[in-house]
Amino acid sequence: MYYACMVALQIRDVPDDVRDALAERARQAGQSLQGFLLDVVVREASFARNAAVVAGLSQWTTGTGVTGDDVLAALDADRSQRPGAA
Repeated sequence: MYYACMVALQIRDVPDDVRDALAERARQAGQSLQGFLLDVVVREASFARNAAVVAGLSQWTTGTGVTGDDVLAALDADRSQRPGAA
């Protein structure tokens, strides 16, 4: 993965057991600790973007008023009309 503009991050006062656990996870993933932590930070940032998109969905539509129960009832009705349905 290539990023045009990069910065360095430093985390101080990480407990030894936390560092060891992260290093083990990196080893299991076949990554360096640096690469593993970069993936964690990138993934976390993408979650924040995803949350913003989901929060904005309510502005994209006024809603249909259709509930999950409505959808299930429509599916059941359609299935009962298929040839060979009991």
